[in-house]
Amino acid sequence: MNSARPNANRQRGGIARVLLVVIALALAAGLYLAGNEDAGRGLKKQAQLKTMEVIGEAAARRMGQGGGGAASHGSAVDLIRRPIEVRRIADNIHYATGVGNTVMITTAQGNLVFDTGLVLQVAQQMKALQAVSDAPVRYIVLSHSHADHIGGAKFWAGEDTQIIAHEDFEEEQRYLTELEPYQYARNRILFPWMPAWEERPDLEMMRYGGVVPDITVGDWERHAFTLGGIEFEVIGTPGAEGADNAVLWLPREKILFSGDFFGPQFPQFPNIFTMRGEKVRKPVEYIRSLDLLLELQPEVIVPSHLEPTRGAAEIRAGMVKIRDAVRYVHDQTVAGMNAGKSVYQLMREITLPPELDLVQNHGRVDWAVRSIWDYYMGWFRFESTTELYPVPVRDIYADLAGVAGNEALLTLARTYLNEGAAVKTLHVVEVVLAGDPGNSSALGLRRRALEMLLQAARAGLRNDYEIYWLQARLADTDARLEGGR
Repeated sequence: MNSARPNANRQRGGIARVLLVVIALALAAGLYLAGNEDAGRGLKKQAQLKTMEVIGEAAARRMGQGGGGAASHGSAVDLIRRPIEVRRIADNIHYATGVGNTVMITTAQGNLVFDTGLVLQVAQQMKALQAVSDAPVRYIVLSHSHADHIGGAKFWAGEDTQIIAHEDFEEEQRYLTELEPYQYARNRILFPWMPAWEERPDLEMMRYGGVVPDITVGDWERHAFTLGGIEFEVIGTPGAEGADNAVLWLPREKILFSGDFFGPQFPQFPNIFTMRGEKVRKPVEYIRSLDLLLELQPEVIVPSHLEPTRGAAEIRAGMVKIRDAVRYVHDQTVAGMNAGKSVYQLMREITLPPELDLVQNHGRVDWAVRSIWDYYMGWFRFESTTELYPVPVRDIYADLAGVAGNEALLTLARTYLNEGAAVKTLHVVEVVLAGDPGNSSALGLRRRALEMLLQAARAGLRNDYEIYWLQARLADTDARLEGGR
């Protein structure tokens, strides 16, 4: 079976997506007008929520929601398949599942919501949690500015709701908003349920951004308050998911609401580098944040993806392992830099020792090495004068292919492939394709090299982002091969 075909099919089907969007837009328009005519702010919000419900269900259907919610190791594609339902943590603490969990803590004086999920799923999550309690939401605590954590904030917030976030939240939200057109295509490769940019419904309530905190916390600062007799602390914990990471702590109950601080599953090697692209994340600050959370001695961790982890001993062991693994990779990278080794040498050489071994399906050690290098030293590696000028090596690929000849290059690519050197094969093939984009032999070799890398990824680290990237490249290769027939 062609392993790229399912992904290729997901990326296509534009007509079907457009029809779904048209239906949703028509529904939105009718309900929006009805809301205005009836002078109902509440009706307007209900109209918007109904629109979200229609679009969210369409996105889930595109990815084949069902099967009990696979989500075996936290991939975005798996998470969109999860049925949205309420799960109980304690008598007054519930969360709604989804791509991003939304947590609701009920008190005698109103409710607190931690993270608000993806905008496509806010309608279903709100309906599920309001069946538990429809009391006013007094506070919304946002773990960071990513879309799958703040998407429902505008819908949950009432006139008297206070939003709490990290002091860097607005800056992180600002740059993500400004770069959204650039980042959207990158994100869509890794999150295939997203509609194409030109097909997305451009509705005001779906747009990213515009969330303004009322209360902020700085790095490693705490904002403590009481609501309905329950003590809360919001703590600034920069590092893993960006500069604006914050967690919610219930000191009496010893429950930590971690957002994405640990990633989708616990424990795992954190996403110090994010392949889809963001500001460089800071490993030393993350280690300090881990030390702070270790002092709390949590007995339950509730993440904003997947399921809670219970047990003080298990949680402590996991947190110590994550901290020590990050510190090991950081220190080995710095030592290698001081020893004069190149970033590629260190990416190949640095691995976790057995006692610190963690799954790497979310973050990867070799990518973290490169991220740490760039964090400290920037883009100029002192390896080639050409690094200083806006003339990338790709600019000479076509000329190089003309001099070397396609047949000689293809022979070299086949040799590399037969030796199992898939990445070297891709390097050579890219030279050929620069001068001859439709070369079927080169595309066939690219396909075989990508398949080799995909098989290795699935049998090895099972990193979600690597796998989805390779699947997308295979789909592109297939399309180009079919177009040349």
